[in-house]
Amino acid sequence: MSKQKQAQLRKDVAPYATSSTKSSIMQIINTIPPFFILWFLAYQSLAISVWLTFALAIVASGFVVRTFIIFHDCAHQSFFKNKKANRILGTITGVITHFAFEKWKRSHSIHHATSGNLDKRGEGDIWVMTVDEYVAASTKLRFLYRLYRNPIVMFGLGPLLLFLVENRMNRKGAKRKERLNTYIINVSIVTIYALLIWAIGWQAFLLVQAPILFIAGALGIWLFYVQHQFEDSYFENEDEWDYVKAAVDGSSYYKLPKVIEWLTGSIGYHHVHHLSPRVPNYNLEKAHVSTPPLQKATTITLLTSLKSVRFRLYDEQNKTFVSFKDIKSKLKKQSNGLQINSSRTRLQDE
Repeated sequence: MSKQKQAQLRKDVAPYATSSTKSSIMQIINTIPPFFILWFLAYQSLAISVWLTFALAIVASGFVVRTFIIFHDCAHQSFFKNKKANRILGTITGVITHFAFEKWKRSHSIHHATSGNLDKRGEGDIWVMTVDEYVAASTKLRFLYRLYRNPIVMFGLGPLLLFLVENRMNRKGAKRKERLNTYIINVSIVTIYALLIWAIGWQAFLLVQAPILFIAGALGIWLFYVQHQFEDSYFENEDEWDYVKAAVDGSSYYKLPKVIEWLTGSIGYHHVHHLSPRVPNYNLEKAHVSTPPLQKATTITLLTSLKSVRFRLYDEQNKTFVSFKDIKSKLKKQSNGLQINSSRTRLQDE
């Protein structure tokens, strides 16, 4: 895509990068109160069946994801026109979703500025190693990477580590505003938890809150993972990296059923979001439909997205993701080469 076409593409999307106070307030009303109602119903259902509680928790977790999208838009200053309003609502939704607003806003802005850039990996994104990096890595590093990329760890332990550790701690070098925001959110969460445990007991609280938070966390990680980890995703070194290409070619259009699309705040239009982060979630579909070049983005469905679980390493030479199994022969050749070199060295010493 030429620079002229890229500029035109950004110009075409620009009209949608405007928030609507009416739409934003409506989204708050149809997202946050229903979550609290579902939470209460899940608690009440404990008297009937724990399975009914779990079913309601699954639905409630969808509203946590939708609340996170509001949080996410506030971080991009796209939900309201007013920065202070975004910051206040971002902090409130940060309590509900258990994310530190200022801390996450910073790391997520880095993700947008470096997505698909092989020379600027490491913050605000999922750990990706190239094939050559993995082959050259130590046994310990390979083990840690395989552990990290294991679906049980990523989607099972991932939410626990995210909510209990990563989101509760300030990063090294964080400024006062960022640290204070994390403290406010942490204290708010602890206070709410304490009051609920006092009111309904810790067993009932855990039976309701734990599945809601865990499922929402696993869904969130999955959405973030699958929209950048597809077969022909875009990755380039700094000297060849391009922002628009990274947005359109490195972010997928996740075509979801309408109910799931609604619950996830249209985040499936991830290519539109990366092209113009100031487009609020309720305008993403409009921007996609009205801009033909955006409709050429890689489209994945619920079924085809499952293939992304096996994508573990990025092959720079072939510009595609591969599995660990795909590079076994390369590792074997390297191992044989090391053995030959070791034998030669030993013979020379003798």
